[in-house]
Amino acid sequence: MSVVHQLSPGWLLDHLSFINNINYQVHQHHEPCCSRSEPSTSLHLDSMSSFGSSAKFIASDSTTKPENDDGGSCEVFIQQYIFRSELFDITKPYITSAVHKECQQNNENEDLMNGVKKEISISTLGKKRKRCAVFNQGELDAMEYHEKIRGLILDGSSQIIQEGLKSGFLHPLSEKRDKCNESIALPLDTCSLSELCEMAKHLPSLNEIELLTLQLVENDMSVTEQDLFSRIVENNSNFTKMITLMGQKYLVPPKSSFLLSDISCMHPLLNCKKTYDVIVMDPPWQNKSVKRSNRYSYLSPLQIKQIPVPKLAAPNCLVIIWVTNRQKHLRFVKEELYPLWSVEIVAEWHWLKITNSGEFVFPLDSPHKKPYEGLILGRFQGKTALPLRNMLPIPDHKLIVSVPCTLHSHKPPLAEVLKDYIKPDGECLELFARNLQPGWTSWGNEVLKFQHVDYFIALESRSRLGF
Repeated sequence: MSVVHQLSPGWLLDHLSFINNINYQVHQHHEPCCSRSEPSTSLHLDSMSSFGSSAKFIASDSTTKPENDDGGSCEVFIQQYIFRSELFDITKPYITSAVHKECQQNNENEDLMNGVKKEISISTLGKKRKRCAVFNQGELDAMEYHEKIRGLILDGSSQIIQEGLKSGFLHPLSEKRDKCNESIALPLDTCSLSELCEMAKHLPSLNEIELLTLQLVENDMSVTEQDLFSRIVENNSNFTKMITLMGQKYLVPPKSSFLLSDISCMHPLLNCKKTYDVIVMDPPWQNKSVKRSNRYSYLSPLQIKQIPVPKLAAPNCLVIIWVTNRQKHLRFVKEELYPLWSVEIVAEWHWLKITNSGEFVFPLDSPHKKPYEGLILGRFQGKTALPLRNMLPIPDHKLIVSVPCTLHSHKPPLAEVLKDYIKPDGECLELFARNLQPGWTSWGNEVLKFQHVDYFIALESRSRLGF
């Protein structure tokens, strides 16, 4: 369960617990007691269908049941993995209130809402020059929006955080602040998934085979770029599968599926002829800092409009987009994107990021970085929209409060907070995903990024008899 507390203002989530409650168990047959013949991995076509939207590739072991020399059962080792808890160890704000106050000292008498000009003296190489600083329209719009939701976030989060402190999920400052804040050594990105997608574009086309789905059966499969790029990969088993891609190992959780590609190769999703009851997306929004840092690629508004959401959405599909605090992006979603997709806005929620002690990761009134991000929720109103049944109306301005992961753009899970607003056993799709989760189809050019085995810790393995 990811929901720690549910109150009228919103939810307190435990992202780490959600990940570790996934059954990250990899089953491996112990070779000494199994058949001495070397198993080989092959691809089998599902006999139920010829080439078409429902045809599947099944990656499986060419041998039968693993048996020892006496024809009996063999020992199966079960390796359990958990996500690295230090990646959620946020013991203090990224910017403390003291630092924020110091930055604000020269602005105390400034009328922010009117954008009054102020002369700032800058000393450069012993010389002084003066420049005029004025807030542009985007900054003024951001301030106005912040003032509108500030009270809601402050009051609602206070109730949720106090409940978290009472239950012991959040820890008072005195218990955590003395911890040694050593820098965390993150896994090296030795296999650039986005570059792999770009490279796969130049591979020979598989023609009709590219319509097929690859089902994972054996553990530690070595798959080629072409295998992954050209079709949806499914793990329909009850256990995690480990795949090796370009020498790197990734964990694929049970009951999950994914497509590794960029926006130019989304047709395998469409070829499945499946529609979804929930579509969540976190687009790589264009902004100046991304342009300067070249940290990751971004999409223009025109490219985002080309995402085939109307073809992927089931009637009354709940469409959710993560949006930065830049008002330009908010207006784009509300005024252009959703109307183009025939999506009617029903609510706007806010994700509030806090430390393990319940402090905001940034000062609430910081002019540069805010401790919250937005989600715009809408319902797809296609030609075949049906009356909503057995689903609650979606409330506006709900808060999702959680300790964020230190990994860039690792958003909290929404499955549990959405369960009352979607039909049971609905099909779920995440676009621009960087991780996998059971019951969801995930797509993106870095869809396996946070499934890299280096983000996990292997616990002591155990064994049992396999039959």
